[in-house]
Amino acid sequence: MIRCEGLVKIYRIGGREVVALQGIELQVTPGEILALVGPSGAGKSTLLNVLGGLDRPSAGQVWVNERNLVELSEAALDRYRREGVGFVWQQSGRNLIGYLTALENIMLPMRLARVPRRERRARAVELLTSVGLTARMDHVPAQLSGGEQQRVAIAVALANHPMLLLADEPTGELDTTTAREIYTLFHDLVRRYALTVVIVSHDPAIAAHVNRVVSIRDGKISTETVRVARKTAVASLAPAAAAEDAGSTKHDADATDDTYSEYVVVDSVGRLQIPQDLREEYRIAGRVLLERHPDGILIQPEDEERADPNMTCGT
Repeated sequence: MIRCEGLVKIYRIGGREVVALQGIELQVTPGEILALVGPSGAGKSTLLNVLGGLDRPSAGQVWVNERNLVELSEAALDRYRREGVGFVWQQSGRNLIGYLTALENIMLPMRLARVPRRERRARAVELLTSVGLTARMDHVPAQLSGGEQQRVAIAVALANHPMLLLADEPTGELDTTTAREIYTLFHDLVRRYALTVVIVSHDPAIAAHVNRVVSIRDGKISTETVRVARKTAVASLAPAAAAEDAGSTKHDADATDDTYSEYVVVDSVGRLQIPQDLREEYRIAGRVLLERHPDGILIQPEDEERADPNMTCGT
């Protein structure tokens, strides 16, 4: 569904260049719910904007549903933003128009796409049913709770039948219970409408609600955390790592029922990001030695006299 190769985005700010993405390589399969986490300024929202056609990359390639966004004309990119992808933002004011009802908000994107009125209304009612808000269709945003507003926003994003849904901090202003309901809704909609979902999040519990967590640091993908199986009372370090990348130490109790595998990502030219805590613990900096080992590859500091021979980083 999504394939990024060597994706680079450079902004010019105040006469200087800021490299927001540095050779991102990413694949997302159809039907997957993927979370992007990382510290502020890591490049998460920039990547989301590129996938949504809001920003053009400075270099590299990005395909979404077999369309190369880099090669699309401005008119084709407009069509892609209108029909190929849906957006959900953290702030309800960015998702919904305050003086329109829930039904009217959902119908608006279809009106811009010149969908006949009867079809607009039928689709809007269908989506309101899918998000559980049929009884609230005639209410304006101010009459809805925060969770209800986000449900309407998701329905608006799906109005023109996109196959990709992009959500930037969709639960950032919601309490834990409501956030969990939104994540459950995403899964329901993926099954119902054959969607693929990419979520940018600082939620430390996000690993328990998605198929895969991709951690971005300094414009590069550093690790991936994959939910492997569901087991009772099995603790995992991976959600804690995802929480650290999200800038929080909170942990959702439900995550202890899941098992996870965390992988360091190696790009197409062999580069990888060794986590900072491991670099500090094993004094990995500058040049390192690589040695073949029966169980894998041994990475150790260049100056062996300063390093404990029993301290090895990864196999």
